[in-house]
Amino acid sequence: MTAGESSGSVVRRILLGSQLRRLRESRGITREQAGYSIRASESKISRMELGRVSFKARDVEDLLTLYGVTAEAERGPLLDLAREANLAGWWHSYSDVLPGWFQTYVGLEGAASLIRAYEVQFVHGLLQTEAYAHAVVTRNAEGMGHAEVERRVALRLERQKLLVDERGPQLHCVLDEAALRRPYGDRTVMRGQLEHLIEVSQRPNVTLQVMPFSFGGHSGESGAFALLRFPESDLSDVVYLEQLTSALYLDKREEVAQYEKAMERLQHDSPNPDQTRDLLRGLLQLS
Repeated sequence: MTAGESSGSVVRRILLGSQLRRLRESRGITREQAGYSIRASESKISRMELGRVSFKARDVEDLLTLYGVTAEAERGPLLDLAREANLAGWWHSYSDVLPGWFQTYVGLEGAASLIRAYEVQFVHGLLQTEAYAHAVVTRNAEGMGHAEVERRVALRLERQKLLVDERGPQLHCVLDEAALRRPYGDRTVMRGQLEHLIEVSQRPNVTLQVMPFSFGGHSGESGAFALLRFPESDLSDVVYLEQLTSALYLDKREEVAQYEKAMERLQHDSPNPDQTRDLLRGLLQLS
C-alpha cells in the first residue's frame, strides 16, 4: 500500500463521518439515539462522525437504516466508503511508539493539501534534522529504551517524506524565535538545524517565517497549533491542538475561523521568507 492510499483512507473516514453527521442532523436524531441503535455510546457516535475511529459495516448499515437511507443506490457508495476507510496506514507499523490520538494527526497530515502551523517550543517535526529530532526525543526519554528512541526518530523522518512527494502538501510554518533559541542537542546539532531550515525554506512548497522576540506580544498567545486543509471540497479545515497526553481536533466553522485569523496575523506580522532567511543566517553566525 502506498502512502497516498494510506492517507486516502483517513480522508474517506472523515468524509464518511461528516456524511453520517449530516444525515443524522437532517433527521433530527441525537447522538444518544444514534448510539443506542448500534449498542454504543454517544461519545462513539461523536468519534465516528469526526472520523477518528474505524467503521464496522454493521454499524454503518444500522445507522443508515435509522436515518432513512434505504435505497441501495444511496447505501452502496457509503458502505463502500466504510470498507475503504478501514485500510491501515503506513504509520500503524509504528503503533508501538505512536499514541492513538497522534495516529489520527499523522493520517490527516498525509492527506492535507495545505498545512499551516505555529510552533513555540521546538522546530516543527516536518522541518527537523535527524540529529535535532533525536535530541528532542531523548530530552523526555526517561524510561525509554534505545530502540524506542530510534523508532520515534524514524517515524518523524518518515513523515518528512511528504515534503518531497510530488503530491505533497504546501507547508506554511511560523516558528517563534524561542524555538530557535532553545537548544536541543549540542552546538553542532543546533547549527545543523539552522542550516537545514535555510535550505528547506527555499523549496517551492515550503514557506517559513520566524516571529522575532522584538515584535513583542502577538496573535499566537494561546500556544502552538496546526491548521490542515484538504483537497476534497466536502471536508472542512481541521485545527490540531496537542496536549501532554491527548489532542484536540476542532472542525466547527466558528472555531476554525478564530485560528485562521490568528494564523493570518502571525503571517502578516512576521518577517517575510527572505527576511526570515536573513534572521536564520544571523542566528547561525551567533551559534
